[in-house]
Amino acid sequence: MTSKKYTLLAMIFLLFSVASFAQDTDWGWDWKDSSKIPAKRMPQHNEFLNNNYPYPAKPRSQWEFGFAGGPSFLIGDVNPKIGFGGSLTARKAINHTFSLRAGYFGSMTSGKPSTFGTSVGQTEYKNQKHGLGFDLVVSLNPISYYRGNPKMNWYLTAGYEFVATRVQYKDALGAWRTFYAYQYPNSQSGIIGTVGGDKHNGRRAWTLLHGASVGAGVAYKINNKTNIKLEQRFTKIVTGYDLLDPVKGGKSDDMYSFTSFGVNLNMGKTAKRVQPLWWLNPNNFAYNELNKPKHMKMPKVVLDDADSDGITDQFDLEPNTPAGAKVDARGRAVDTDGDGIPDYKDKEILTSQKCFPVNNDGVGTCPEPPCCKELRDEITKIKESGAATNKANTCEIGELPSIQFKGNSKLNKDAQAVLATVAQKIIANPNCKIKVTGYGSTSKSAQQASWEKVNAVIKYLVEKQGIAESRLIFTYGQDGDANTVDLQGTTEDGPNSVPAPHPNLRK
Repeated sequence: MTSKKYTLLAMIFLLFSVASFAQDTDWGWDWKDSSKIPAKRMPQHNEFLNNNYPYPAKPRSQWEFGFAGGPSFLIGDVNPKIGFGGSLTARKAINHTFSLRAGYFGSMTSGKPSTFGTSVGQTEYKNQKHGLGFDLVVSLNPISYYRGNPKMNWYLTAGYEFVATRVQYKDALGAWRTFYAYQYPNSQSGIIGTVGGDKHNGRRAWTLLHGASVGAGVAYKINNKTNIKLEQRFTKIVTGYDLLDPVKGGKSDDMYSFTSFGVNLNMGKTAKRVQPLWWLNPNNFAYNELNKPKHMKMPKVVLDDADSDGITDQFDLEPNTPAGAKVDARGRAVDTDGDGIPDYKDKEILTSQKCFPVNNDGVGTCPEPPCCKELRDEITKIKESGAATNKANTCEIGELPSIQFKGNSKLNKDAQAVLATVAQKIIANPNCKIKVTGYGSTSKSAQQASWEKVNAVIKYLVEKQGIAESRLIFTYGQDGDANTVDLQGTTEDGPNSVPAPHPNLRK
């Protein structure tokens, strides 16, 4: 009987194996979606989005709740009959490979008359079990370099099970009697305790035991919410108790076998959680980026230009002109008046030919009219002033991280830490103003909420970080993620305070 059962089980596993060649090519979630990132991992997520950290943050994942049933029997000293078992489980991912599972495992099994003699003379038995199990589950195939997300989840389990069992046996007259753990000599070995029955004479019906469980299973994904599973589980009492059948000694220590077929459901809001991580291949991001880069910084094509005059060396006929020298389309220094002195050396750029030849500074032999000297000096002053103005009007603060809120306008510790880093950059770049932009334009309440988030950021930078309010530009009510406030360096002007649009809706 037992061999036939395992033959059938092997055939079922083979059918699941054929289906395991299928795969899900969808990544499983959008790496830019911050709504699935817990608050404690938002600093890592922001650094990743800004290309300051190479690894994306681990998203929140759903719980898996399952129920199953199937044949169960007791491996022991008495030939078993096939009974029935059932389970209810809850499983949560630690990472893509390891997860934790807790559950109830119950069974009703029995045995045929044994060919062995017994210490209590029973000829047939029934065993009822209730178990509370805690398992470490190891998924064998979520990580792959040659496919996307798996459609099958092959896994192994190992853990602890707290067992309560009641045994009945048929006496010589054919009547069913309850087997009491403390009724017979040496039967109490390995018992935690007993419950139920008559406490005054110690004849309690339920025996409490420690068990160790191991198993293996495979689940097939029907859709992103549902999968079906086939699992084989063995539970052995680890404290030396050997009266589950109830015969002590004999062929082997007693052990429960439970083969189950069941359904698992993913629970949790998909707006904030991804599928359980064992259904997602962690290599998806890397391979998607290699195939179609959307996040990684791709280096710009750089053509050699030794003198930085804008003409690449392969076309530059004069590859060593000094910095700032005006050149023509072939990289040669411009000589406007054709006197042989390039403009970057020529102190008299428009020398009349009648004043040729010129000296080493490009000045001809004709005397310079007073008006021209004054004009030349004035032009020089204007150029110097313009260069200084351009430098002052340049902001080089670079990209700044976004600030994330959790449905209200309160700054959490992570957001304050990000703003403290931003404040240091603002102080180090005095030429920059910071445009603080909030989102939410679909309704009056959304606009007010957007205003409150921008106001919270500006208030923190001014009051806690000492940033001048005149350097902050107040912008709200834009289209975008209502829980995000963006910071951008600029040299533009704008209002640093704006009245609340709908103060009556203030939260």
